[in-house]
Amino acid sequence: MTSLNEAQSLHGFEARPEPGRSEAIALSALVHLVLIVVLFIGVRWQSSAPSTVTVELWEPQPPLPAAVLEAPKPEPVAPPKPTPEVKPEPRIEKPDIALKAPPKPKVKPKEEKKPKPQQPKAKVEAKPAAPDESYERELRAELQSEEARLEAARQADEVRQLGQRAEQQARLRSAALAKEQNDYIARITAKVRGNWILPAMEGNPEAVFLVTQLPTGEVLDVKLTRSSGLPAYDAAVERAILKSSPLPLPRSRELFSRELKLTFKPHD
Repeated sequence: MTSLNEAQSLHGFEARPEPGRSEAIALSALVHLVLIVVLFIGVRWQSSAPSTVTVELWEPQPPLPAAVLEAPKPEPVAPPKPTPEVKPEPRIEKPDIALKAPPKPKVKPKEEKKPKPQQPKAKVEAKPAAPDESYERELRAELQSEEARLEAARQADEVRQLGQRAEQQARLRSAALAKEQNDYIARITAKVRGNWILPAMEGNPEAVFLVTQLPTGEVLDVKLTRSSGLPAYDAAVERAILKSSPLPLPRSRELFSRELKLTFKPHD
C-alpha cells in the first residue's frame, strides 16, 4: 500500500484516503472479539466436572407370618336338673253320714173354676143374592153401544176437521193463484204500456181485447171485444199489443191460457 502511494506521489498524484477503511477495521476487531469470547466460554464449559447421580438400593421386607386362628372352645354343658318326684295325693275317706229323705211336696188345694161370661153371638150378615145374568148382558150391550157412538163421533169429527183443512188449503191456493194471475196480467199490461203511443184525448176510455198466444208468449191474433169509442185509441193499443210479442209468461205453468182477456185504460 505504501509503495502504491509512493508511486502515485512520484508520478505527481496525491494519495487519497480509501472509503470505508475505518469501518472495516472496526468490524474486523469486533468479529475477533466475539470469536475469542465464544472460545473462552466453550473451553470453560468443557473443563467443568460432571455431576454425580446417587442411587440407593432397598431390599423388600420379608412377608409377615400368617396368623394362626384358634378353634373356638366349646361352651360347658350344664348338667341336667333332676326331675321332681310326683307324690300321689292322699285319699280322703268320706265319713258315713245318714242321708235324710227329701221332704214331700205340699199338695195345693184345688181352685174352683169360675164360669166364663157368655159373649153375645155375632150376627151373621146375609150375603146379597147373585146378580141376574140378563142384567149384566144389558149393561154390557149399553157399554158397547156407547163406545160405538163415541167412535163414530170421533171419526165424524176427524172427517170434519180434514174437510175444513182441505177447504182452507183450497182457499189459500186459490188466493195464491189469483195473486199470481193478477201479477201475470199486470206484467203484460206494463209491457204493452211501454210500447204504445196514444193520441191526444180526454177522459179515461176503456178498451177490452182478446189476445191469442202461443205457449212461448208469441201473439197470434188480437181482437177488439169492446171499443173505447175512440178508434184512434183502440188502434194504438192494438199496435202496442202486437209490438209487445212475445208476452211475459206466468211463473206457474198452470196459469197459462191460450186466450187472454186484457183491459186497458190510459190513466190506470
